[in-house]
Amino acid sequence: MAIRRVAAVLLDEIAPFELGVVCEVFGTDRTEDGFPYYDFTTCSVDGAPVRTKSGFMIQPQADLSPLAEADLVAVPAHPRGVTLPDIVGEALRAAVDRGATVLSLCSGAFLLGEAGLLDGRECTTHWKYADELAARFPKAKVHPHALYVEDGPVVTSAGTAAGIDLCLHLVRREHGSEVATRLARRMVVPPHREGGQAQYIETPLPRTPEAPTLTPLLTWMIENLRAPVTIEELAARAHMSPRTFARRFRAETGTTPFDWLTAQRVLLARRLLEETTLSVESVAARAGFGDAATLRHHFTRRVGATPQSYRATFCPAEHRVPA
Repeated sequence: MAIRRVAAVLLDEIAPFELGVVCEVFGTDRTEDGFPYYDFTTCSVDGAPVRTKSGFMIQPQADLSPLAEADLVAVPAHPRGVTLPDIVGEALRAAVDRGATVLSLCSGAFLLGEAGLLDGRECTTHWKYADELAARFPKAKVHPHALYVEDGPVVTSAGTAAGIDLCLHLVRREHGSEVATRLARRMVVPPHREGGQAQYIETPLPRTPEAPTLTPLLTWMIENLRAPVTIEELAARAHMSPRTFARRFRAETGTTPFDWLTAQRVLLARRLLEETTLSVESVAARAGFGDAATLRHHFTRRVGATPQSYRATFCPAEHRVPA
């Protein structure tokens, strides 16, 4: 189901930042700059005003009726002890049943759990609350280290800024990486972050003159995606042993060198498929995958579509430019 109509659910004690994330991505009209338009509505039970965690009041635009037609229903963060009204739970379940996407930000996942939408599904929340989420909803498959998780029509994000990551992911899924990247640039945020919450909850290795930050190496890797490299070569470039390099890489990025590099190559492949007339074989070579079969394997696993079908969706032939 394409996302055109978006409804945000507001209950008392809502977190204003997470609500603001949804408003910024889906509730701000940027059509004059070429961005897609969303019919955005804030909703509460009976349309009544709600109090934020910061103490000020918000007057929603409507009661819960827009949830019946929304393509995306967003549930921002609320305190974990907030009781989910039965009418809201029914509306959330009905939205999923008819094929809409239901999104939670941070502790909003607890409200999805109260609605029964996490049963049997992969999900996440802020790392501080992950154990509690798993304990309260034992049928949920909680991933405490993920920035966001998509499981069918239910998508959940970790704390605060991870909500931006998830909203941009939905924009990228609907409209392609070029639109999502331009929107991220407009919002002055990274278009795509790799790794997970591990980079925020693990104790990083100390930075010393002998073992500085890996930022220069990450920059070199992005600038040389086409070049085949091994862990040993990357470790040597960072002046570390392979074992120390692997530990430091995970401490700084939250993932392995292979996964990080693969993700960056997939991002480059997406841009080339969207913006050029290069053949899939040439895209594979430029993105560092070597051949079309390897590109197809990694691209399909991470994007959920083959390179050919992705190009057909996000870059019609008349919009392609010569490489």
